[in-house]
Amino acid sequence: MEAGIVGLPNVGKSTLFNALTEAGAEANNYPFCTIEPNVGIINVPDPNLDILQNHVETEKLLPATTKIVDIAGLVKGASEGAGLGNKFLSHIRDVDAILQVVRCFENEDVTHVDGSVDSLRDVETIETELMLADLQTVENALQKAKKQARSGDKEAQRYQAILSQCQEVLEEGKPVRSMDIQDPEDLRLLKGLALLSAKRVLYVANVNEDEVSDGNAETQRLDAYAAERNSRVIRVCAQIEAELSELEMEDRMVMLEDLGMNEPALHSIIRGVYDLLGLQSYYTAGPKEIRAWTIPQGASAPQAAGVIHGDFERGFIRANIFSIDDLQEYGSENAIKDAGKLRVEGKEYIMQHGDVCHFLFNV
Repeated sequence: MEAGIVGLPNVGKSTLFNALTEAGAEANNYPFCTIEPNVGIINVPDPNLDILQNHVETEKLLPATTKIVDIAGLVKGASEGAGLGNKFLSHIRDVDAILQVVRCFENEDVTHVDGSVDSLRDVETIETELMLADLQTVENALQKAKKQARSGDKEAQRYQAILSQCQEVLEEGKPVRSMDIQDPEDLRLLKGLALLSAKRVLYVANVNEDEVSDGNAETQRLDAYAAERNSRVIRVCAQIEAELSELEMEDRMVMLEDLGMNEPALHSIIRGVYDLLGLQSYYTAGPKEIRAWTIPQGASAPQAAGVIHGDFERGFIRANIFSIDDLQEYGSENAIKDAGKLRVEGKEYIMQHGDVCHFLFNV
């Protein structure tokens, strides 16, 4: 899973990236202090791994991971090259989801590229640039598709049709994701274009320290905007999160308690991306390793096995499965089995979050 952090200059993108990854990327009070994208790999916070480790002796613990890309600040006109915009937009094309950092704090010492704080104006600036970039991409692809479609090529004709729909939506000022395309063939045809406005967006409202819990007028406007678009907003104080990330665990817990927080807000961001993309985790646990595996919600047992190795999916026979809840109740896999709670599931089984699996296969 890969998420790209985007936003206007000076909204806290690199500060948030540093907090998420502890990477120490440059974060200064001037536009475009990030030129090339910063990339980091972070572990997905998962309390189920702690439960497994408490009940299963193992040599190592391997959480799921997320790749985070810090994209340089976008400005109005980015789709036409403003602020090196075309270069920056290209860095977003490969990500699965967008974390749009929105400035919702007042601070005279931190310059706003447009001179004032206005969360919806900023969001719409970014959205517009993504849509304009997509419109260029779609129009170029449509010209080629029309030529191929004239020859009677059925796939080219279908491609032309879906591109024409995308063009119409973009010209109306709506993102491609608003089309809610479900047909697998249409999704396959569009996949190669990596359209920016087709990607799901999680809004990260960067607020002052005393506004994390209750927000402010700008976060309220942003909440309403996101709700209308079937998205969500997570409030953070990027500066607090950066300070927390630099502390040892014991000191970090003390600071969280002083702030009235149960966990860093960054944990909510990562879980938010998982939910946004429709992902979940299942686990394998044994003496060599306990590991979390990322799968789409609704994945079958063979598909989940294929995440480990393609041979597991091709030769799938069955899966022996128990839940994290069962492990907490009975204390060990053997006790679960003795209690008759170890399940044997076949090819039709749909994986559930928190499943712990042993796969049997033959190739």
